[in-house]
Amino acid sequence: MIPFKTLSQFIAEKQADFPYAKGELSRLLRDIAIAAKLVSREVNKAGITDILGDAATDNVQGEKQKKLDIFANEQFIQALKHGGDIAMIVSEENEDEVILDHDLSTESHYVIAMDPLDGSSNIDVNAAVGTIFSIYRRISPLTEAPNLQDILQPGTEQVAAGYIIYGTSTMLVYTTGKGVNGFTLDPSLGEFCLSHPNMRIPENGYIYSVNEGNYVYFPQGVKDYIKFCQVYDPATRRPYNSRYAGSMIADIHRSMLKGGIFLYPSSWDHKEGKIRLMYECNPLSFIVEQAGGKASTGYKRVMEIEPEQIHQRIPIVIGSKNMVDTVEDFMQKYKGINL
Repeated sequence: MIPFKTLSQFIAEKQADFPYAKGELSRLLRDIAIAAKLVSREVNKAGITDILGDAATDNVQGEKQKKLDIFANEQFIQALKHGGDIAMIVSEENEDEVILDHDLSTESHYVIAMDPLDGSSNIDVNAAVGTIFSIYRRISPLTEAPNLQDILQPGTEQVAAGYIIYGTSTMLVYTTGKGVNGFTLDPSLGEFCLSHPNMRIPENGYIYSVNEGNYVYFPQGVKDYIKFCQVYDPATRRPYNSRYAGSMIADIHRSMLKGGIFLYPSSWDHKEGKIRLMYECNPLSFIVEQAGGKASTGYKRVMEIEPEQIHQRIPIVIGSKNMVDTVEDFMQKYKGINL
């Protein structure tokens, strides 16, 4: 039986791992948990309140915003603003960075990149959605305003990352570079409680997650891997099961628990890839690697990419280590070939 322990208690115990933080990182994680509870409440009431459907706006990527996209973005920004431990926010829902220049934040050591509501197309059909966040220690002097160089750091420089999945239960999973732990929200207590300590992703899995409707547009190496997954071979438990939720968090969370792989490769119409580096790929790569998995573009480690812009997109292959290795082997056969 897992000893009863709340997120706040767990964070307080681990504060000694970050003596330089002076409690800021711990408070920051608690602020994120508060906003997550507010979003979870709205998600759970989505069928009986006016929170379903499209808003009359598009985000910076030209995607239709859902009402819950906007609500989640506002809740996280307000929680982080009032907490006073973040100097700057980069969000999927905002074209530019949000600099928090009030008294509480002027001397903050941290900046954050976030996707307030991943998989928002699932909202109206009552399927899982989530939040992703990535925290960096700022590199600009505290005597100056934060700038984009504070956030445009490679994923290897993350000090913390996490995701919240709003599904049959609400769960917060995070890492500070010392393993991965998961906390499930107990509605009766209003507290996140430790439910999945020291999470480890299996080295092998038997589930692959990819939008096969785009198969014709994929690189040949990815096409070959998909066919590999479908070929009968009892020795390797193939064919693998195909599962695609339309929410990156949902697919990766399943892989974290059961093993598997998520692929969103480049394609003819998205040659640079489609998943955002700063607030989707980097944080999820940090978590998966800390759990023993692997994250790659198909050719190189995701967290070693030098970011160029806050909404930069890349292809990604992420999940069980041996499965990602196999995809890379298929991709290497066509490296440098324009298909």
